[in-house]
Amino acid sequence: MTQAQVRFQNFEDYLSFDDGTENLYELFNGELIQVPPESGKNVAIAGFLFVQFALLIGHLRVRGQGLELEVRGEPKNRYPDLTIIREEHIEQLEKRNTLRFFMAPPLVVMEVVSPGELQRDRDYIAKRMQYQDRGIPEYWIIDPQLQTLLVLKLVNDFYTEIGTFQGSDRIFSSQFTNINLTADQIFIASYQ
Repeated sequence: MTQAQVRFQNFEDYLSFDDGTENLYELFNGELIQVPPESGKNVAIAGFLFVQFALLIGHLRVRGQGLELEVRGEPKNRYPDLTIIREEHIEQLEKRNTLRFFMAPPLVVMEVVSPGELQRDRDYIAKRMQYQDRGIPEYWIIDPQLQTLLVLKLVNDFYTEIGTFQGSDRIFSSQFTNINLTADQIFIASYQ
């Protein structure tokens, strides 16, 4: 017997949906697409950065992949690998870990690129456009295959490159100028 696919007319309908699981879904053209699990390497990198930022600004302002971000286009939502939220978001996210359009954008989103051309295009092109449109001040693209970290800063509604960091390059963030990390530290963390 075939089960009918649930269709959602809008994001509000989607937000009220509960299938009784812990699965993460993206809403694409009104249909749910399950978000696949991350690779161990990607989880290790995101975990390392979570700890670094938690030590710097406190764990309540650092959110892992479970944070949902409402965006324009398709899909209608994203789950960044790591998100640095504003102080005001802590209370706003108590009931549901979803940043809506009516809330201020987070300060920084970070994506760890998964292997494959489709995933690369999604992080470097599609998500970049959606995060730019959402007004997120800074976007990090962490690429384990290239061993590079690209930091983008929102300037006049468009992302401009702060820099591409690799090896012993010290990472510069316009949002967190006191971060003391090199690209090597981030990529080595995925092997330990």
